[in-house]
Amino acid sequence: MAERTLPQKTAAPRQPFVLRLASLARLSEPELDLLSGLGGREAHRPGDELSVAGDPARRPRFIVSGWATNQHILSDGRRQVFSFALPGDGLGVYPRMTPPALYTSIAHTPMVTVDATPFLDAVRTAAMPGLVKAFTAVARLEDKMLLDQILRLGRQTAYERVAHFLLEIDDRLAAVGLSDRRRFPLPLTQEILADALGLSVVHVNRTLQQLRRDGLIEWRSGQASLLDRDLLMNVAEYHTPGRKPL
Repeated sequence: MAERTLPQKTAAPRQPFVLRLASLARLSEPELDLLSGLGGREAHRPGDELSVAGDPARRPRFIVSGWATNQHILSDGRRQVFSFALPGDGLGVYPRMTPPALYTSIAHTPMVTVDATPFLDAVRTAAMPGLVKAFTAVARLEDKMLLDQILRLGRQTAYERVAHFLLEIDDRLAAVGLSDRRRFPLPLTQEILADALGLSVVHVNRTLQQLRRDGLIEWRSGQASLLDRDLLMNVAEYHTPGRKPL
């Protein structure tokens, strides 16, 4: 009788937050299992408040899918977007994000999140050293992104700002398997990009057109492509943060 070959089981794809943490520290199987087993999934619609400045009581969460803006709106309606929360990021998880919230986070696209409380419990008790190391590394990266945002707003030209921002988003998405270094999702309007980069919408539009004419980027239908990454890095003086292997 012919021998039957049973189909091999394939491992389920890792969630973005698992990939992000595992890119920054070597995680043991129990640590990976803890992350993969996080529950309490919650769906959020565009415009939902994920946290409010001064809010002390929201549960820490990891983003499975979708984008959020971390922002502040002045009394006359002017908005400053400090940063974007992407798949793999935490909400109320890392030191600068823990309650009370320093800024308001708004779902920009449909989102799915999971409860990060078991992860924080493991970090606080130091029971899982790999998770502690990853937690520390992410906190440092969050500080670096804040400093990069200050640099963009304070010293870079519009051309440099847009180039630097696109490189950062590409790096962040690549770390969680959402960029293939040729194309990545960019579900933003020029208006929200202007609010993030301290520019007018007209200036953003002109800058994007110039980057296209220079053969450096493409951006259409919510997808962006970096056509000459090395030149963009030189233009923006962008430095990719080091990451440790899985």
